[in-house]
Amino acid sequence: MSERTLARPSVAVVIPALDEEQSLPLVLAAIPRDLHDLVVVGDNGSRDRTAEVAALAGAIVAPEPRRGYGSACLAALEVVEGRVAPKNAHARGTDRLPLQGCDVVVFLDADFSDDPRDLEALLAPILSGTADFVVGSRTSDAASRAALTRQQRFGNALACFLLRVLFDARYTDLGPFRAIRMDALRHLAMRDRDYGWTVEMQLKARVAGLRVVEIPVRYRLRAAGKSKVSGTIAGSVRAGWKILGWIFGWRLRLFTGAARIPTFPRPSTSETK
Repeated sequence: MSERTLARPSVAVVIPALDEEQSLPLVLAAIPRDLHDLVVVGDNGSRDRTAEVAALAGAIVAPEPRRGYGSACLAALEVVEGRVAPKNAHARGTDRLPLQGCDVVVFLDADFSDDPRDLEALLAPILSGTADFVVGSRTSDAASRAALTRQQRFGNALACFLLRVLFDARYTDLGPFRAIRMDALRHLAMRDRDYGWTVEMQLKARVAGLRVVEIPVRYRLRAAGKSKVSGTIAGSVRAGWKILGWIFGWRLRLFTGAARIPTFPRPSTSETK
């Protein structure tokens, strides 16, 4: 990032969504308008009016019929970086779509369980030049922990324990509300198309030497509908299996030298002030 972009960085909010027509408008209305340049909704093959309500609220819609949380995120990033034209070409912010992507990308779920008002706190460590990647932790207060399902609490605790033991990565959560510098995100070369998206990002961030900060964020029960992951036993099992596969698989690949990631090239001092 240049000195100019750090003073007034461009921020894209990416929201993966599947059948969230009731909760998505609440999310979009709550995002502080002065803290972002555009919102891209990765519509993951919704059968309801998710894409329509996103467009009506001024968001850019990135359709992705292939199911998977990571697939929706990757499709939205294609639009953010100008590699794919947005579905609704006249949405608010399309005139500001940069050729090389925004300076910072924020990931936020569409179910209104995270509080978009925490966006300012989430961005602060990156904008101050003290972090490359910020993870919102839902474990810092009793109300937020209570809103997590039993499966989420157990899965998070196990994954974070394994990340600490196998990678010396100090995380307390695999929360979906997160912000990362675009150049750091490119460096991680994300590829997971479903449940492993969050753990892949956090695992690779550790291996690549990104400056990672966790901050507390508020969490509540989803506004409507049922979670496609933690809301079903099958979804929870598939997500847990994928997360464990990433952790143990990457540890093995690192041991054999097959998964080395170059250290993230930190910007010069003049570029981080």
